[in-house]
Amino acid sequence: MRAPSRGEPGQAPGPDDASAPQGSRLDVPLVPPEPVGHVGSGPPTYEAEPTALPPADPDDLDDLVADTVLDGARYGACTLRAASVRGDSARFRGEPRRDSLLTARFGTGDHALVLVAMATGARATPGAHRAAAEACHWIGRAVGRSHARLAEDIRAGRRGDLKSGLHRLTDRSLGKLRADAAEQGIDPEEYAATLRCLLLPADPDCRTRVFFGVGDGGLFRLRDGDWQDIEPRVLDVTGEPVVGFGSLPAETPEGDRLTMDLGIPTPPSPYEPALEPPREPFRFRASIARPGDTLLMCTGGLAEPLRGEPELGRYLTGRWSDPTPPGLAAFLADAQVRVKGYADDRTAAAVWEA
Repeated sequence: MRAPSRGEPGQAPGPDDASAPQGSRLDVPLVPPEPVGHVGSGPPTYEAEPTALPPADPDDLDDLVADTVLDGARYGACTLRAASVRGDSARFRGEPRRDSLLTARFGTGDHALVLVAMATGARATPGAHRAAAEACHWIGRAVGRSHARLAEDIRAGRRGDLKSGLHRLTDRSLGKLRADAAEQGIDPEEYAATLRCLLLPADPDCRTRVFFGVGDGGLFRLRDGDWQDIEPRVLDVTGEPVVGFGSLPAETPEGDRLTMDLGIPTPPSPYEPALEPPREPFRFRASIARPGDTLLMCTGGLAEPLRGEPELGRYLTGRWSDPTPPGLAAFLADAQVRVKGYADDRTAAAVWEA
């Protein structure tokens, strides 16, 4: 994904362009493109605005989820914009937003730590929005209780300690989600959520930005007019199935068929732990921001069209390359620009570096 080259519409002429005026040099700021409702081959199938509200329980109104959440802040060298929007499909069907967004500041002054957490509940499950909200709240509590140590590790550049510590906090938070599912008698796979987090130190002298989480989504950086996909890569798992991961083979090395072929579950052995479904791998990245960078963390609802529709990347490049961050309303309008074929919830947090 790349910004238009010099000489294209919306760009000031460069010093080597024949059309550039001679004489004294004048730096003309780039003019961002006008806001649009959609990009791509044509308008999406669904209407652009919400239609049906989710059903409400008069005895459980706290369970209602707003169609849109918008937040922002400025600390240290960075300005934060964050939004979570119900997807076109959910708006049409009257389903609650499965994405959840949490922005929180822990501590004060230059020692404060800002957390942005976003989660997406499992598709086609009745409690998806609750699972996503709980995942954000659990990681928020865990980070908040450890924020002083985390902020110090970030400033000191202790990446190994950060990775292992945040891995433990993430495992505990998602473990509480699985425990809640067991208490409710729900399959843990149906009461689950992806989780993506960003840690931003308020110290203006610290440019380290820390991402961690579990599950699909996107982490992108807009630098010098180019979008860079910096999502941490996870190595493919290969080899024989092992206890606690993956599934059993169809037969033993001796050729004996297993009872799973008959649809009869194998009882757990008293000598081995019961098999669990494979868990998503932990993702971590600590990077140093440069002045002028824009860092974008998002759920799959925005990551997929960004990777699949180049025009969306070009449009956001033009809108977000200005060193002055957009206001809340402008950021929301940009984050929800629609693309035909992509109708999921969108949650995005972008950080502009001064």
